[in-house]
Amino acid sequence: MLKLLYKPLSMLASVVGGLAAAAAFRKLWKMISGEVDAPDATDEDRGWREVVTAAAVQGAVFGGVKAAADRSAATGFKKATGRWPDK
Repeated sequence: MLKLLYKPLSMLASVVGGLAAAAAFRKLWKMISGEVDAPDATDEDRGWREVVTAAAVQGAVFGGVKAAADRSAATGFKKATGRWPDK
């Protein structure tokens, strides 16, 4: 039964984490490059170094924020129920 309660909390944490990660990446990319938008892999006018750097930074930001969101949801669930959530 607790597993069913955790699923919506986990999905909400993922959505909020994704939004937070996107905002954090945009802000970080602007600080790093001075540009508002990061390059896409198919941007013809951007070099390999810039495209790959943007993708690596974005992956690191999203991975870190996802881990923090998932961990926060799990610890909040344990605090509320007394049990660590089962997958």
